[in-house]
Amino acid sequence: MKGELSPSRISNAAGYERAVHERTVHERAVHEQAVYEQAAYERAVHEQAVHEQTAYERVVHEFAPVYDGASRILILGTFPSVRSREQHFYYGHPQNRFWKVLAALLKTETPGTIPEKTRFLLENRIAVWDVIASCEIVGSSDSSIRKVQANDIAGLLQNSRISAVYANGSAAARLYRKYCLPSAGTEAVCLPSTSPANAAWSLPRLTEAWRVILPELSEQDDPGRSEQDAPGRFD
Repeated sequence: MKGELSPSRISNAAGYERAVHERTVHERAVHEQAVYEQAAYERAVHEQAVHEQTAYERVVHEFAPVYDGASRILILGTFPSVRSREQHFYYGHPQNRFWKVLAALLKTETPGTIPEKTRFLLENRIAVWDVIASCEIVGSSDSSIRKVQANDIAGLLQNSRISAVYANGSAAARLYRKYCLPSAGTEAVCLPSTSPANAAWSLPRLTEAWRVILPELSEQDDPGRSEQDAPGRFD
C-alpha cells in the first residue's frame, strides 16, 4: 500500500537511528572525558602551585667562608644542605664525600669535628665557601634553587692570596659562571660533585678526579710577600 514502509526500509531506518544514537553517546563520552581530564589537569596545576609555595623557603647563608692569609685555592659549593645549615658548617651530611676525598688526597685522617675540619682546611691552604648568599630552595635540592643572591666571591679573591677556584659539582660551576665570574674574573674548574646524590662516582674515582687541586697546594710561597700581607678573614 502506498505510504507504507517495507521491512527492509524499516530495518535501514532503525539501523540509522541506532548508529546516530551510538555516535551521540560516544561523542558525549568523549566530551565528558575531555572535561574530566581538563579539570584534573587544572587541579594538578593548582596543587603543584600550592605545594611549591609551601615547600619553597627563603634561606640565608649564615656562616662565613673558611680561609686565611695562607689559602691558595677556593672550593665552592652551591648552598649549604639542610644538614650543613643545622651544623652551621660546610659539607655536614654524613654521606657527602668531601672530607674523605681531601683526606685521601692529603694522606691524613678524615677530620670529624668542626674545629678539626677548620684546622684541616687552613693547614692545607684550602679555602671553602658557597656561591649563593641567599635563595629560595626546597630542602637541599640544588635543582630547585631560584631567586639567587650571590656571595661576594670577587671581594674574597681580591682580599686573599687565592690563585685558583674549583667548583664542587656542575651546579656550583654553572651558578658561579652566571652570578660571580663577571666580577671575579677567575674561571672555576668544575670537579665532580662529592654529594651523595652523585652516586655514579665512587670514592676512589672522585679522589682521582680531584687530584688536580694538588699542584696549587704544593706551589712554593712568593718569597717577596709574607703571610701577614694577606688578611685572615673576609665577611
